Amino acid sequence: MMNDTYLYPYSSAEARERDELPLWRESHKANIACRNVIEDAIRQSFDGMHLDKNCLTPVLEVYGYKRTAWVLANTLHELKWDGRFGHANKQWAEHACIPSDISHNSDFVVRSHPAVLDGFVTFYRKAVQALDLFGTEHCVGDRAKQDFTGKVLVLSPEALREQYWGQKDQLWYARSGFGCEPHSSGRAVFATCLSDGETARWNREDFIGVLDDKFLPEWAREKLEELMTQEQTDAPTMGGMKMK
Repeated sequence: MMNDTYLYPYSSAEARERDELPLWRESHKANIACRNVIEDAIRQSFDGMHLDKNCLTPVLEVYGYKRTAWVLANTLHELKWDGRFGHANKQWAEHACIPSDISHNSDFVVRSHPAVLDGFVTFYRKAVQALDLFGTEHCVGDRAKQDFTGKVLVLSPEALREQYWGQKDQLWYARSGFGCEPHSSGRAVFATCLSDGETARWNREDFIGVLDDKFLPEWAREKLEELMTQEQTDAPTMGGMKMK
């Protein structure tokens, strides 16, 4: 059964300032429990020479990708001095924004043998890659300077529930909102999902960036053309002429 405890993204000190300590405590308990499940999975799947590639499955079934990544990245942060972790896995962990919490981060460090744990982290990264999600490598331009209006945006998986992790739920056509403008104080971006036509409000930071047109799937291109045609049809008129 999936543990759906909210993954709290701040430290205990920040939680205290935000009056959110109960949320932090529940998430911290889940982090420790996830650590324990990872250790059990490694223990049961390592024969002394090889780690079974299916060792990741029972962990993901209970704690999902996000919390598993949180616990693994925190472990590599805390053990960054250990040379038994591969360079690629260390680099991956560096991209995870785990808040510094000197009194508590060590509580959910995975205690399995580092060389074996390194293999587990590699299995995790390959599992995420197999999902074939859009990432920064599929985007163009400088996100900080781009106007999102009228662009196809890539929604970060972090903004989605894991059951919606997939390319079809990541592609959104930005229509309006102050968040479309790079230097606006507003953050709202109103966009339409290319796969099902759902319109929703997101924050600018929920998007990875603007999709490079060469990566736009054919189904999405067809949907985009439909949306743009509909926009032209719905545009207000004056004297029989379209307003631009």
